[in-house]
Amino acid sequence: MTPDTPNHTAAPEHALIQAPENALIQAPEHALADHAALFALLDRWVDRGWLRSLDRAFAAFLHREASRENHANGVSEASPLLLLAAALASHQLGRGHVCLDLAQTLATPDLALSLPPEGDSLDDPPPLPSRVMAALELDAWRAALNQPELVADGPGSTPLVLAGTAARPRLYLRRYWQHEQDIHSRIFARLGSGDNDEAPDAARLRPILDALFPERGDAPPAIDWQKAACALAGRSRFAVITGGPGTGKTTTVVRLLALLQALAMGNNEDEESEADGAPPLRIRLAAPTGKAAARLNESIAGQVARLDLDGLADDPKRLREVIPKDVSTLHRLLGSRPDTRRFRHDRHNPLPLDVLVVDEASMVDVGMMAAMLEALPPRARLVLLGDKDQLASVEAGSVLGDLCARAEGGHYTPATAEWLGEATGQPLPAETRDADGQPLDQAIAMLRVSHRFTADSGIGRLAAAINLEAEPAAKRKAIGDALSAGFADLSHQKLSADDERGLARLAVTGCPERFARHQPGTRAAIAPPVGYRHFLSVMAERRPADDADQQAFDDWARAVLAAHGDFQLLCALRRGPWGVEGLNERVRQALEREKLIDSQDGRQRWYPGRPVLVTKNDYGLGLMNGDIGITLDMPRPDNKSGNDRRLLRVAFPAGDGTDRIKWVLPSRLQSVETVFAMTVHKSQGSEFTHAALVLPDAPNPILTRELVYTGITRARHWLTLAETGRGQLMDAAQRRVMRVSGLGS
Repeated sequence: MTPDTPNHTAAPEHALIQAPENALIQAPEHALADHAALFALLDRWVDRGWLRSLDRAFAAFLHREASRENHANGVSEASPLLLLAAALASHQLGRGHVCLDLAQTLATPDLALSLPPEGDSLDDPPPLPSRVMAALELDAWRAALNQPELVADGPGSTPLVLAGTAARPRLYLRRYWQHEQDIHSRIFARLGSGDNDEAPDAARLRPILDALFPERGDAPPAIDWQKAACALAGRSRFAVITGGPGTGKTTTVVRLLALLQALAMGNNEDEESEADGAPPLRIRLAAPTGKAAARLNESIAGQVARLDLDGLADDPKRLREVIPKDVSTLHRLLGSRPDTRRFRHDRHNPLPLDVLVVDEASMVDVGMMAAMLEALPPRARLVLLGDKDQLASVEAGSVLGDLCARAEGGHYTPATAEWLGEATGQPLPAETRDADGQPLDQAIAMLRVSHRFTADSGIGRLAAAINLEAEPAAKRKAIGDALSAGFADLSHQKLSADDERGLARLAVTGCPERFARHQPGTRAAIAPPVGYRHFLSVMAERRPADDADQQAFDDWARAVLAAHGDFQLLCALRRGPWGVEGLNERVRQALEREKLIDSQDGRQRWYPGRPVLVTKNDYGLGLMNGDIGITLDMPRPDNKSGNDRRLLRVAFPAGDGTDRIKWVLPSRLQSVETVFAMTVHKSQGSEFTHAALVLPDAPNPILTRELVYTGITRARHWLTLAETGRGQLMDAAQRRVMRVSGLGS
């Protein structure tokens, strides 16, 4: 039975939802025993925005199909308890969870719905889940799910799957249960045994790793985790390299690619290899979004060009040529097909590659991860890169976080520790060893030293304080100390709801005067913090004459795009005065008052200087979700009359590893939005010279430790943390994203 099953004998929809409204209000628990009362309750939740229409429709579909089938077989229809669980399980997908944890839902029922952060202020609110389920016990709820036509405990064709344990049952929509099963089975098939009998000889890796990671100084350093990560990833068909910003994930993977190619081509000059002259590996690089792909592309290309391969290969030039530099989006790599969830590449048409490296893996949802693993050839190697502490994917699941749940402790077995010591020449720290380490632990390496944020970096100190595992008082003190220590790269501001001047100063100038000890010449190698005036001034001052050639306009666009990346306003929410919608309008007004843009008081949607964010992949234009372009005025090619009218074009980086500019007519851009302000979710995969993170003035479930950490670490050199109202930083730092899934079980 599937939701696509045609309904030939369904009862009229209104017959399912009529119930005495007063009775429901006075005794909301009736919804657990009466179908009409249940659907009346679901309707009220949908009307208030607590539940999606899709979730209610899914429950109604199950009720219709079960009623028809059970009537024919002479058995009872689906229990209201089952239908409630189905609606809530569906709803969890929209909130990022893969399934419904029944025990957790009974412990905190109101968290199962998308309730407003401080309750609903409107009159006559519906009964809360906590009232409806006040007397419901787990055993009774689990027993109500015992309906084989709708719920199975494993493989089959039922729309729902009940998994987990008797104490912690989890209810899935079948597709997502299958995604988890596929991910688990395919990863562990690649891992083999915990001690990995397929691991290459450590003695063969040692000279290559020593050449790629030469020791600095006379004394051997503490363990080089980048070197260890390369070794671990070189011994398994599945590997994860995780670490915070600046810990060298890209540096590590470039050296890993050199290592793998050297091994495959038999280029190790210290060993006579039977594989001498063998073809290089087919390696592909990918990222979840176009922006992340473009950033990795630029970083990889630069590092490959600087990589010292002398002493590593008989032919260093050839080795450098076979280290890939082009990065694709995952959708493009797998071959998106219109109007379907399926991809062109799957188990019947696997990807033609030997190694796949995926950057920003924290953004990969459970469905995409399952599709990617399905499309990999059995013998191919998969390497995931990402920061386990960043926000999880927008869609359901937190795959990287689940896989890296034990990364901090290492948990390497004695066999792995011995092999790593031989391969790297460096012993593992005792605290990372574990005789009971699991096979997955042996394939995960965590980079622990930040080369971007040193001890005198406020950005690094604040990010570490946000992630600190400590009692609330100790954590608040660590955050307060970071904010008040006077770090040169960190500014902490307070903004009030009516402080338009303060917001305008931040957006227009970046408030460089608010950075402690920032004087001319301070941090001389780094440009000072700026606001949006900077890129708009570059746009105005460097515009070529109308009779200039196309190359001049391409150079101008590159300069404007680079200047735009020097500052970005980030926020947590989409709506409200401190969300994307409110901030975009307020910043536009501030820039207009400064005569930096001219949108005719907002009447013109398109105007020179409007930055736009692509919100949906457009393969026809070659634009990906997350790409940022700037609207610029170009001379009309047919302007023979000599008037001043110009033609607007939006300039985007080509995103193919080159410095080409892609010019697009605004009328061809269907899925874009102004991006003076950007949500932290949309900023993943990006970095900005100066990032200003604006937190809202009221509690919100979206405000979590992961969101704040991700926003903070988008700043490359300067960070402004702006709190509004009473500030929500301390509360957010205590609230974690707890996505329900079975991968971490």
